[in-house]
Amino acid sequence: MPEHVQERKPKISASRKLMLKSLMVAKAKEELEQEVVVKEEEKQNYLSERAPPLNTSGLSLGQLQELCRDLHAKIDVVDEERYDIEAKVTLNKREIKDLNLKVLDLRGKFKRPSLRRVRVSADAILRSLLGSKHKVSMDLRANLKSVKKEDTEKKRPVEDSDWRKNVEAMSGMEGRKKMFDAAKGPA
Repeated sequence: MPEHVQERKPKISASRKLMLKSLMVAKAKEELEQEVVVKEEEKQNYLSERAPPLNTSGLSLGQLQELCRDLHAKIDVVDEERYDIEAKVTLNKREIKDLNLKVLDLRGKFKRPSLRRVRVSADAILRSLLGSKHKVSMDLRANLKSVKKEDTEKKRPVEDSDWRKNVEAMSGMEGRKKMFDAAKGPA
């Protein structure tokens, strides 16, 4: 790897990047405004198609009552359609939720909560496992064997000799014979 790494120069200068970004934002804003205008026009076309303007001038009382009955009938039909559509939407939402649960079950991946580390003593673990009836205390240090430091020093012989002398004594054929005799044991 080379010791000196050259810095990569951006392909576009910062001012040009800022200018392009502002142009993109202006274009997006313009498109949003056009979209709102188009939606409003579609709404007006739909309403003029579905609900033509009422001409109530020159109608008698009987004709106005008949017009009101027709409008009430149309309102009832629209309400029934709206109710049916809402029922279908809720049914579809419930079905989607059930299918999502089935997919999660089949995958075997569930949302697991983040767990915290908790320090629990051995007594608390036993209490939770065995219940509050059992009074078990687990003092691990009480079961340990106490060893005095002086006893261990007496058992191990201390060799304060120089290790170089030991190596020189064991080198050559005499050292190998000594090792062989030591492994053989006292005869």
